[in-house]
Amino acid sequence: MKKFSFLLVFSLLLFTACKKDHVDATSTRTLQSSINDMTSSLPTIKQIKFNEALYILKTFGVEAEGDVNELKALGQLINGKKVPEILALADQVAQKNGIEWASTAPPSLGEMNIFGDDKAKESDPNDVKANSLSIITRPSADDGNGSTAIQIIPRLVDNAGNPVSFTGAGLEATLEVFSNGVKLSTAKNLMQDNNFKGFNLKFSSLLASKVVDNKIDITVSVKTTAKTFKMSKIGLDVNPSALKVPAPPKVDSTAVTTDPAVIDPNNPSATVPTAPTDPAAATTAPVTPKQPVADPKNTVTKFLNNVSSQNLKAAFEASNNPNWGSYESFSNPTSGFGSVKNVSVKNITSNAANPNNASVNATYDVTDKSGKTTSLKVTFGLKNVNGDWKISSYKINP
Repeated sequence: MKKFSFLLVFSLLLFTACKKDHVDATSTRTLQSSINDMTSSLPTIKQIKFNEALYILKTFGVEAEGDVNELKALGQLINGKKVPEILALADQVAQKNGIEWASTAPPSLGEMNIFGDDKAKESDPNDVKANSLSIITRPSADDGNGSTAIQIIPRLVDNAGNPVSFTGAGLEATLEVFSNGVKLSTAKNLMQDNNFKGFNLKFSSLLASKVVDNKIDITVSVKTTAKTFKMSKIGLDVNPSALKVPAPPKVDSTAVTTDPAVIDPNNPSATVPTAPTDPAAATTAPVTPKQPVADPKNTVTKFLNNVSSQNLKAAFEASNNPNWGSYESFSNPTSGFGSVKNVSVKNITSNAANPNNASVNATYDVTDKSGKTTSLKVTFGLKNVNGDWKISSYKINP
């Protein structure tokens, strides 16, 4: 009898020792097994909060599409972590996403199961009975130049279009933003009752170059236990002045490619020799290029004025700079001169010149379309092209 009792106690100790106290994400099976082990060691209320924390992390803490991929990403996020670490991480994610949830608060999200059991239970707060979804939109955060955001509020409604009443749920609400059929952003939140504050979409989170005709389309989905409700609104107006416009690209002045025809300021009278391709040409007198009659400063002045007024076609035609590429690249609204709103010229001086090449220094302020102003000191290299000065190089000085 004593021997039997000893074996029974030993087997119970062995079983207890095999239970894991940390996440093992080697596979989906080991992930579920280790989470079950960790959950079973907790008091009932703590079990519920632990499952809520896992749901928060799976829904808002990882970037993945679909339940299977979300579960794999969750495993990578919490692999090796114990219960206190997972609860603390969920607190951080909830705070970052503006979710009214805390690991120390009472249970608030219903019965969460991250492994996909969506069957309704007798007392499932997420089994909300509704007919459809409605969306309320209103401009917000007016800074004097128009609204800078839009508030998007979804409501679950009954057959008559009246909001349904529910509390204590944890419904996954997703906002997708499109323009001209292209998805611009996705956001998620938890809908715990029908007083849900919704989403505050800041226009500054949307790239101006991606928004067509200053219009966006939105789709909101709310997932209950039995059904996922969806609603879209098309052609919502946005304030173009509040959209995101990247700063103009910075040119590394130490890495500018030197045009072989650019003049050496220390030897302005020097010319650049060219090797004849035709042996007979060695004995032929060189053809004298047509002499430019205009001051090279005039070309730089016109160029900067055209950039300032966004007459980018004329500005591009005044250049012959391979580093600027095609007109599309030159005028790009995010990475080229298309991002410039205004140029304020302070000073332009000729640095050196000969009949073939010239160098002009310019000091000016550039304001981009987001309102940021940058002071620049630039050396423009110019070359004679059929009697006209063309900008052939562009160097930003310290």
